[in-house]
Parts: sequence; structure tokens; C-alpha cells
Amino acid sequence: MQSFTPRQLPTYEHLLAALEQECQAFRESIDTRRVSNSASSLQPRELTEQPGGFEIFRQVFSTEIAPQLSASNGGRYWGFVTGGANPVATYADWLVTLYNQNVSKGGDSVASQVERQAIKWITELFELPAVFEGVMTTGATAANVLGAMTARQEIGRKQGIDVAKVGCKELEYTVFAATPHASMVKALGLAGLGQESWVQVACEPNSEAMDTTELARKLADCRGPGKIVIASAATVTGTDYDDLVRVAQLCRQHQAWLHVDGAFGIFERLLAGPQGKTQGIELADSITLDCHKWLNVPYDCGIFLTRHPSTLFATCNVDAPYLANSDAERPFMSLGIENSRRFRALPVWATLLAYGKQGIRAQIQRNVDQANALANWINLSDGYELNKACELNVVVFCASGNNKLDTQAVLAQLNESGQVFMTPGIWQGKAVIRCAFSNWRTEMEDVELAIAALARLAS
Repeated sequence: MQSFTPRQLPTYEHLLAALEQECQAFRESIDTRRVSNSASSLQPRELTEQPGGFEIFRQVFSTEIAPQLSASNGGRYWGFVTGGANPVATYADWLVTLYNQNVSKGGDSVASQVERQAIKWITELFELPAVFEGVMTTGATAANVLGAMTARQEIGRKQGIDVAKVGCKELEYTVFAATPHASMVKALGLAGLGQESWVQVACEPNSEAMDTTELARKLADCRGPGKIVIASAATVTGTDYDDLVRVAQLCRQHQAWLHVDGAFGIFERLLAGPQGKTQGIELADSITLDCHKWLNVPYDCGIFLTRHPSTLFATCNVDAPYLANSDAERPFMSLGIENSRRFRALPVWATLLAYGKQGIRAQIQRNVDQANALANWINLSDGYELNKACELNVVVFCASGNNKLDTQAVLAQLNESGQVFMTPGIWQGKAVIRCAFSNWRTEMEDVELAIAALARLAS
């Protein structure tokens, strides 16, 4: 009978040798394995009474699990907006597990300081005012939850209600949005504001961007004391950007909290600068962004930023004698959802340190060029229709009348081939295919492979 005592567990030398072997197998297979595995299944197993040991796990993983994992870390996984794990961030993430820090209250290690510096670097990367502070999250969904909760806390304060303490039963509020991401709608539900409670603002013609004239009218007509506006930078299908300067002006005029979901669209700022499509995001009360998308760090990592850190503290802090947290120190456990927190800042910190602004900007530009290459081919093809001009890194297209297959069939066969992976979408009421480029591994050869596959399906 094995027991899990330190001397009977595998040594680090053994673990490192096994990891090296697994990394080599992954490296050799990433370009040839199926990009997606829709027919995957896991063999039922009973929990064993006796310890099986490390080698049993290795055997089962290598034969039953690894072959069925997707190649989402590879260069041809173009569903959603899925980044890869760059080499430096991968190494940093191994160190995160090795050192296993709990970045909660701070004071016992340098980990909290690393997170603060990483967040400061992020604000500098995107040329945001130094007033913004924040916290690492599990992703954009958690960051959007914090956005909804912090907005809720602030409008409660104006009504004499400490929502974090007494709840939002008496709270008066109205939420305005045009094309919110599904994670933002989920966040409204989790924050107790309601998934169906927001007021729909019309979009600009042939766009997912907010009609600011209608927003102005709806804000003026709203007599309630608590107003929240959810803006997008950019929308999930059309990569459209709300006019953030105008939206911010209206929010100031009507004393509304402005939250901007910039999960991946904020990276446009690295190419066009503060005067580009993200102009005005620096005026927001809070911002969501993802690092496991276009910064290419391992899952999971997002960031919530706000110019009202004291309000965030009031939202998330809990009074307990054994914690004794203060607004002056603002430990991360009092700025986010979790008390126990992974050292997920290290891969971000390492990426920013290793690649710098120039390296990250170059990667963003490569993906934009790849998206444009695919869009240009589609625009000239007989078998496909480009539904919207490629604005950034997302290509939206469908099968044309000359194609022997309809759009859904093209997508199904394309993904079933295992060569690439794309996802469905709706554009102006029409079924489309959505292809998003955000992985550092993607090369023009991958785009050419996709073009060849699309051409075969259309012929």
C-alpha cells in the first residue's frame, strides 16, 4: 500500500523529466493534432481505494486525455477570442504553481507588489491615467461582475444605501446598453441587477455601436437617481466601438456610472494610440480587459480597472477581526471576488517585462494583418460573402449563393476537418461564421491553409 508521504512521492527530478517529455510531445503535435475535438469522451472510472501513484496518472493522461484535448493553444484555433500562452508566460505560470502563493492579504511575500506593478504597467501600456487602480480576475466575466457591483455600490452611496452591507432591495437603478457581451449580461444577473433589467439603446445603422443620440434621449427621460451605462470597445461580432468620448460626456452630464467592456478591443489602442477607436476609454469609471486573450498569457486572467478604488474596496471588503483590512492598504482580497487568489499576475508581469510595448504591439499587428488577408480573399471569392469590413482581428463571413453549401454546413465541415476552428454568429439577423485572430503562434501559412479548406468546400 502506498501512502502520500514526502519520501514516497515522485521527486522533482522525476517530475521535470516527465514534464520535459510531455512538452516535447505537445510541441511535436501542436501543428498536426485536431484543432477541436467535438466527439471527445472520458472513460468512466471508479474512485480507487488504494493510491495509484504518479505513473498511473501519467499513463491515463497520455492515452485517454491528452489525445482528446483541443489545440486551442495552437495557431489555427480562431473561435471566440482565444489567445495562446506565449513561452515566457508559460514558464512564469509553471513558477506560479511551483511557488503556490496565495495573493490575498499581502505582507508575507512580494507577490502582491508584483500584481500592483503589473497592473500599473497595464495602465501604462494602454496610456491610461495613473488614477486607475484595479485587481487581477479570472477573466472578463469576473471583471464585468466587479464593474456591475462597484457601479451598484456607488449609485447606492448617492442614495444613502451601503449596498454591500444591506443589499439592494431599496436601490433605484437603470442600466443602459446597446450590444453588451453575454458575460456583461451574466454579470448584471450575478450582481442582483438582473439579466433582463437593462434598457436597450438602439445601434447605429449597420453597426453594433451605440446610437448616442438615443442614449442622450433615454438618459434625459430617466428620472431615477441611479444610472449605469455599459459601453463596448469592441463588440463581439462586428468589433464595433461605441463613441466613448460622447458616451462619457453624457454620463457626466446625467451622473451615470460608465463601465467599458474592452476585453480584447482595448488592444487596438496599441496600434492607433489614444486618439483611435478607444478614445474616451480613459474617461470611464471602470474598465474590463482580458489578458488571456490578446496578451497571450495562460488561462485564466483578466483585469478590472477603476478610477474609484475606494468604492471597489467598499464593495468587496468584509469586516472581520482576523482580517483587519483597511482602505489605506487595500489588500487584493478586499478588491475582488475571491479571498484566496492565485498568483496569476506573474505571467502578465513576465510578458510585459520580456516583450515590452514594442513586442506586444508587433504581435497585435501580425494578427490584424492575418485577419485582413483572410477577409481580402473572402471579399474576392465567388463562394463566400464578407458581411462586414474587417475592422480589427475578427472576420465575419457567410456562404454566398454560389456556394454548394449553406453557412452552417460550411462551418460544420470546416470544424469537423480538425484543421481549423471557427464559431457561429449572427450579423444583422443573418447566420455568419466568425473567425478571430489573437494567437501569437498564428502564421500566414495557417491563413493559407484555411483559405484552401474554404475553397475546397465551395467548389
